[in-house]
Amino acid sequence: MSENITLNNGVEIPALGFGVFQTPPEQTTSSVAEALRVGYRLIDTAAAYGNEREVGEGIRTSGLDRSEVFIETKLWISDYGYDAALHGFDKSAGKLDVDQIDLLLLHQPLTSDFDKTIGAYKALEKLLADGKVRAIGVSNFMPDVLERLLAETDVVPAVNQVEVHPYFSQPNVQQADREHGILTQAWSPMGGITSYYGDFSRSTFNDSVIGEIAEQHGRTPAQVMLRWHLQQGRSAIPKSVKPERIAANFDVFGFELTTDELARIDALDTGVRSGPDPDSITVESFGRNIPEA
Repeated sequence: MSENITLNNGVEIPALGFGVFQTPPEQTTSSVAEALRVGYRLIDTAAAYGNEREVGEGIRTSGLDRSEVFIETKLWISDYGYDAALHGFDKSAGKLDVDQIDLLLLHQPLTSDFDKTIGAYKALEKLLADGKVRAIGVSNFMPDVLERLLAETDVVPAVNQVEVHPYFSQPNVQQADREHGILTQAWSPMGGITSYYGDFSRSTFNDSVIGEIAEQHGRTPAQVMLRWHLQQGRSAIPKSVKPERIAANFDVFGFELTTDELARIDALDTGVRSGPDPDSITVESFGRNIPEA
């Protein structure tokens, strides 16, 4: 079973989760059910992924009790502002077919209209107080924006989900999170995003350092990268639709990287972001209607 991490409000979250970013709805149900079959207990989705309904179906298909699965989802910027965010929860909970969501995040900071970001986060605080969510957090919040949020709200986020992989490890973000007792959770934890645009020449999967460490342990590069996250205290959300990879990505609890190996992977950081700059996210360019449940 997955190791757990205790969040700053005492709630336990599995360290290793299963993600469904860019997984087509028609593949999501079977992928989630397979992930739960091999041992994952954290499923990460988002309103903007368009597959929350299928995530809910996958969980029900698994036959596991609701209490055994940690469900994490995110509100999209189109549903920011206090009242809109409360309704955004209703939409997500309705699609997932649950009464309570374990972890609800703001998907992006809307720095161009930060009042709406604050309103949305205050809605998350209300949902937390009402027991409709067990923990709240943010995603893609850089240290300066995180400080702005903390100055205007009451509950410190439990999680900040950001792009973290060997080629872009964001040490300044991780440090800011640590200082506030916030868990850093890695999306694209193996650097798959570096290959999305066809630039396989700089893929982490082909990196010679990671490959050498993997060979020494009789493991895959993917397993080494996930182990790197877990040993450094992060949560990681790998994704795949292939059953063999879903299983392999979960099989990361039976070996240890040395301090030297961790440092060698740390040294691969290029400082180059592959995802969008969080400050570039605006309703005009990234807004989309999130359908009703």
